[in-house]
Amino acid sequence: MVRRLLGYVFYPIGKSPAFFVFMYVLCCLCNRLETPTFSRLGLAELFVDLYVLCVVLACIPWRARRWVKGAIYVVMYATSIVDMYCKVKFGSTLTPTMLLLVGETTGSEAAEFLESYVGWELLRTNLGWVLLILAVHILYNVFMSMVRRHKLRLNMDMKLVHRLAAIVLPLLGLVSIFMIEVGISERTWNKKAFVRLITYDDIGEVEHEMQRPGHSELYLPVYRLAFSLYANNLAARQTRTLIEGIDRVEVDSCAFRCPNIVLVIGESYNRHHSQLYGYNHPTTPRQVSRAEAGELAVFTDVVTPWNLTSYVFKLVLSLYTVGDEGQWCDYPLFPEVFRKAGYRVTFVTNQFLPQARDAIYDFSGGFFLNNPTLSEAQFDVRNASLHAFDDGVLADYDALVDSGLVDIGTAADRNLIILHLMGQHVNYRDRTPQAQKKFTANDYGERKLNRREKWILSDYDNATLYNDSIVDEILRRFEDKDAVVVYMPDHAEECYGGLRVFGRMHNADIDYRLAAEEFEIPFWVWCSESFAKARPELAEAIRNARHRPFMTDRMAHFLLGLAGIDTPAYRADCDPLSPEYDEDRPRVLKNTADYDKLREEHEQKSDVCAVSLRQ
Repeated sequence: MVRRLLGYVFYPIGKSPAFFVFMYVLCCLCNRLETPTFSRLGLAELFVDLYVLCVVLACIPWRARRWVKGAIYVVMYATSIVDMYCKVKFGSTLTPTMLLLVGETTGSEAAEFLESYVGWELLRTNLGWVLLILAVHILYNVFMSMVRRHKLRLNMDMKLVHRLAAIVLPLLGLVSIFMIEVGISERTWNKKAFVRLITYDDIGEVEHEMQRPGHSELYLPVYRLAFSLYANNLAARQTRTLIEGIDRVEVDSCAFRCPNIVLVIGESYNRHHSQLYGYNHPTTPRQVSRAEAGELAVFTDVVTPWNLTSYVFKLVLSLYTVGDEGQWCDYPLFPEVFRKAGYRVTFVTNQFLPQARDAIYDFSGGFFLNNPTLSEAQFDVRNASLHAFDDGVLADYDALVDSGLVDIGTAADRNLIILHLMGQHVNYRDRTPQAQKKFTANDYGERKLNRREKWILSDYDNATLYNDSIVDEILRRFEDKDAVVVYMPDHAEECYGGLRVFGRMHNADIDYRLAAEEFEIPFWVWCSESFAKARPELAEAIRNARHRPFMTDRMAHFLLGLAGIDTPAYRADCDPLSPEYDEDRPRVLKNTADYDKLREEHEQKSDVCAVSLRQ
């Protein structure tokens, strides 16, 4: 009786043994060659996935089952081949950006791609193993078809076969029970995480989910394909909304109060590591020198609404502010408004150019910048390459100037220039050329950190010092121009500031310590000498705004006010240069925590502690 029950457990696999074996081998191979850190417990999850498929197939009549299995074979082999090809050629498995690039590829471009990237040499790569499994599977099916067609009988002792089956099938059933139990008990979390991942309504929420500890392991090529399709679908919704809004952008007039505006966007910049804000290591000597000379208006109370680049970019570029009705994509993007007002808009980025290897956060942050229609609506000029270091941004900008695509040499020119740096993005040690590294672990003897942590800290400070040199070079390019340069990073991040951690704690509750480390950012405005002389009242307004509380979701309104663009979308209560600016507007972090309330509670506790100590 027990043997029979165990045999029934194995029955679904026994009905489709070739299907189970070939699919299991194929998926194991893909995971071994593509994701070598793949958990061994995932093998049990794979067993459960295929077992469920076999149960479904066993319930389908034989004639229909053949077609269903054929369809599954096509999907599994096709996705595995594409996935492995991507890994071989681009160093990454299938991503949403790859799918996006495919969707934007024309027929001629596809032909050129196949001619350039597909050849017999691929058989000598890991892709050859996938093709070998496919070839063996085809030969097996051909052989079995011949056996059935010609009614060939294999010379086998059937009594012996039945005896072996009576012994082997219960053992296989026992193995199946073990694998199913392990797969369900140890990997149910992964299935729940996958369901959670593909049920969000916003691509930003998907990105945030992928930052969580215990996020879904997309351990099969078909799962990676499903996720890529889903992510592209979410992005497409917001893209359509933005495209529909292009023609609704209205500009009544433009005073061109500032003919040349440069917005420099840094990355992962913790304000408490800036010498400009009191840090005890010389990480920003050039900015300090300019501040002491009165060139920089250093803002003292600025936070970012999110600690994720993609979220920040959407809120910074959109005229939406936190708390408004609708979504960010329901509002115009400020580069569109500047273009319609008569500015030439240049965008030079060292991060958001579409690449096959893009992670979800690059896809989420860049899809609306790289869509051809939206890119044309926002920008007159763009760069076309990424660089290991941010001096490449300077080189790209200089090349655009030399080619005449960017011209700020005459009074008639009106320019908005957006320079997006890689800044202090992890890995910190890769953000500074070796010859320009100054700090070492030995410089932090007073810190209670181990040797490795001190090296990480020194790498971060070196990246901050290198960023200082890049920013200074940007300012040098506009010293003889009628220009204003605004500097802000997208967000901050931890680097051993109170806790022995670095990076960002995406799923931790936001208290004031976390807000100070991950949301407080450096922010300053530089005015050229000619600008300050020509517009002293505007330069004075910038200096007077230094201590106003500000959150960068209002950046679009700040820039529109700086330019003097009259549009229905502009809101003076969100512009710190305006007398109508609302300083009491809540600064809500991640749509959950009021920064000013957190700071007030922290200060009250600090005052109580100080009184207690004096007593």
